[in-house]
Amino acid sequence: MRVVIIEDEWGPQEILKRLISEYDPLIQIDAVIDSVRNSIVYFKNKPEIDLVFMDIHLSDGISFDIFDEVNIDQPIIFITAYDQYAIKAFKHNSVDYLLKPLIKTELFEALNKFKAFPPLPNITKDLVNQVICQINEAKPSFRKSFLIQSKDNLIPILIDDILAFFVDLGVVKCYTRDHKMYVLSLTLDQIENEVDSAQFFRVNRQYILQMESIKQMNIYFNGKLKIKTICHFDEDIVVSKQKAIALKKWFSS
Repeated sequence: MRVVIIEDEWGPQEILKRLISEYDPLIQIDAVIDSVRNSIVYFKNKPEIDLVFMDIHLSDGISFDIFDEVNIDQPIIFITAYDQYAIKAFKHNSVDYLLKPLIKTELFEALNKFKAFPPLPNITKDLVNQVICQINEAKPSFRKSFLIQSKDNLIPILIDDILAFFVDLGVVKCYTRDHKMYVLSLTLDQIENEVDSAQFFRVNRQYILQMESIKQMNIYFNGKLKIKTICHFDEDIVVSKQKAIALKKWFSS
């Protein structure tokens, strides 16, 4: 089976690729596309694929804009951070959907459903317009706070008070504006999927930074970046060449 992933965020891309491979190592990912424009170019070449994973909000617009330019004959599993009511129309049209943060069991169930009863999409412009209206009225569901246990106390921490999430000796912690650190019971992958990507960026395997935490970015060797933050970390944060390109784009948006 050959699939294509349409998703503009590196973290969800990697998570989806990993879970697809875990479900069936023989599934071939034909392409990973990050924009409406590149998706249109891709489907105009009529690729021989079996299934499409498609995020709703892409870097240059809403993925439904793709249907105005090309016909997509393959079944589509939509991936979205929006609540269920925003995409009810697709449920009645035999096109499955997954809500972010992505859950392995739900992805596996969607793939099992596809393999057992391949859906036949019937995506009309009226249907697309109906769902666009619903999505425009919906609000993305991002985490607003954490309830952190410290000894016998439960401490509420608002997301707006957090400057960074990081791994310290295998333990995930958050760093707050008042320069305090708290242990979290989540992984960085889980946190990345639950926070607003307009505010937080996963710069490497160890750090997710809030935009205001970045004090300075220095050019490092081989296209890498070295980041200085307003947090009292023991050392600078190094960003790979690939992530540096995405980071600069995110920071300038």
